[in-house]
This record gives sequence, structure tokens and C-alpha cells, in this order.
Amino acid sequence: MPAPPAPRYTARVTSPARLLARSDTRFALFYGAFYLGFGAYLPYMPVWYAERGLSPELIGIAAAAGMVGRVAVAPLGAFWSDRAARRRDAILAFSLAGLAVFLAHIPGTHPIFILALAGLSGAAVTGVIPLVDAFAMGQARKEGFAFGVPRAFGSALFVIGNLGTGALISMYGGEAVLVWVLASAALTALAAVFLPAGRIDTSAGAARHEAPPLRILLGAGFPLAFAASALIQGGHGFYYAFSALAWRADGVPAWAIGALWATGVGAEIIFFAVWGRVLKGWSPAAMMALAGGVAVVRWLALALSPPLWALFPLQGLHAFSFAAAYLGFLRYAADHAPERLAATAQSVNSALSGGLVLAGATFVSGLAFAAFGTAGFALMAIPAGLGGLCALWLIRRDR
Repeated sequence: MPAPPAPRYTARVTSPARLLARSDTRFALFYGAFYLGFGAYLPYMPVWYAERGLSPELIGIAAAAGMVGRVAVAPLGAFWSDRAARRRDAILAFSLAGLAVFLAHIPGTHPIFILALAGLSGAAVTGVIPLVDAFAMGQARKEGFAFGVPRAFGSALFVIGNLGTGALISMYGGEAVLVWVLASAALTALAAVFLPAGRIDTSAGAARHEAPPLRILLGAGFPLAFAASALIQGGHGFYYAFSALAWRADGVPAWAIGALWATGVGAEIIFFAVWGRVLKGWSPAAMMALAGGVAVVRWLALALSPPLWALFPLQGLHAFSFAAAYLGFLRYAADHAPERLAATAQSVNSALSGGLVLAGATFVSGLAFAAFGTAGFALMAIPAGLGGLCALWLIRRDR
């Protein structure tokens, strides 16, 4: 008698085509392509500026020009995005503009021309961030996917961009920065084409019963939310600009400084990937209050020049000082701003936290580092603490 056939076990497999059709996959691809280039642009463009002959003073002006470009252009992009028929259009336009600007870098040799390109690149690169964040958060709420997963993929590609560009610089020199950024800009533009359309109801009746935009952004606790986010994020000024110099002065080897930065980004990735489950019951204001409190602890502890072994867990606090504040504001805006103002709310926050406040904190950090060295970290506890207090006030107001 023949043996009965063995049972057949089947597994549910998602085909590549079906996977690519999902919105979360498309956002992950865009975030990945964008942050692959941003991981080179953010830390290494000064290396390219130096390669093209800019003095340290002009490199500082170029960095400031990028911030000015962000503050000036991001709100205009948001105004367009919130009034366009499709949210993808503004993101695609910014991505193509970024590609064009970086192509214009190739023949750039005159300092004035390079400084102008620095402002344009800052506007194009950083201007797209609040647009895609608002779009992705809105789609995540509509379709039920976790926003943090695609965003975590972007953070992971940031690390690859950072490490990969550093390796290329060591082999080929500073011109390798532009090659990496250009390739990533092309991938970003391609990924933007495949984003969901994000159609918006722009009919007159859609906003008939809503308050005027200015009243919305000056009410519902938004001023407190803007202040909390900007102060907590701006408190990273010393870390972004002077941590490497401070740690090197304290005797931390170069390999360890790179590992410390990677640890911070790794903690950020973990937070983005699991925040919805771990802090599911937390309000957005509570997340920002947590970020402010942890940031105060982080900056005061780093100001004490702790030993290398202690720096790694302190870097792990980046998951809260940055990621919790970032996602807390995203959630607050998604909860309190209508869809037609989603990008505007994010762009105002970006202009404040990543532009005006961060620029001011970076300037003050230069003075603090010159006067106090590593102890200058402690100065950043002031804006972080004030931001946390604004978040606590927002919690009380919402109750």
C-alpha cells in the first residue's frame, strides 16, 4: 500500500511587483535614496568646498548659505505642496532641482559661484524633507502602515552614505563627495517619480468650514509645539558642529568618533522602527517632553568629558533627544493640522528647528567651545530644558 503523500506546506510570499506597489515601500525607497546622498552631503560638502579652494571662512559662509536657503525656500515649497493637486509634484520638483544644482557644481571654481550653489543646494536638499515627512505621515494614517519603518530605512542609508563617502574620500580625494551626491540625487529623483500621487481635494468646499491657515497655525497649541520642537532640536547645535573636535581634544581616537556617530544614528533607527509599539499610548506632547528631559541629561553628561566606554550609551540617548522630538512633532501636526496645511506645518517647524534656532545655537556653540572646550555641551541643556518645559505646558493645555 503506497504511503500517503507528505503534507504540503505553503508560505505566503509577497511578489516583488506587489511589494513595490505598496506605499510604504515607495516611501522607503525615496527615503533611502535621499538619505544615501544626505549622508554624504551633510558632513562632507565642506571637504568638497576645500577641494575647490575655498578658505575656512568661505566654507563657513557656504554652510550658512545652505541654512538661509532652507529657511527661505522651504515655506514656499510647502505653500505649493499644500495647494497642488498631487503632493508628489512638489517633491519631484525639489528632487529634480537638487539634481540640477549638483550638476552645476561640476564646473564650479569661482568662490562666488560656489557660494550661490551652496544656498541653492541647501534650499533644494533640505527643503524636500518637510514635504515628504508630511506626505508620508498622512499616507501612513490613511493606509495604516507604520511611518517609522520607511523613515528608519532612510536613517540606515544615511550611515551607508556617510561611511561609503568617507572611504571614497580616503582613496580619491574630496571630488568623490560630488560624485556620490550626484548619483544619489539621480536616484532620489527616480524614486520621487514612483511615490504615490497623494491627490488632495482642492475644491472650495473642502476648506469651507476650516479656520484660516494663520489662525490654525497660531492656535491649537501650535506655537508651543513649534517652540518645543525647535528648542530641543536646536540644542543639538554643539553636537553637530563640535562634538568631533571636542572628543578629539579629549583624546578619543578617530575610529571611535566615527563609531560614536554611528551609534547615535543606530539608536535613531531602532527608535523609528519600534516607536509605534513602545510609545503607542504616549501623546505627541509627551514624546517631546521626554525628548527634552533626556536631552538635558545627555548634554550635561557629555559636558563632563566622560570616558570612552560611557560615551556609547550616552550616544544611545540620541534615540530620544532627536527621534522622539522629531516624531512627536510629526504626530502633533498630523493630529491638529488639516491635510491642506500638513506640509506648511512641517516646513515652519523645519525652518525654525533646522534653520533659525539651530543656526543660532551653532554660532553660540562656537563661542562656547572656544571658551570651555567639551564643557560647552552643557550650554545646550538650556534650550533643551526650555523645549521640554514648552512640551509640558502643551500637555497641560491639551488636558
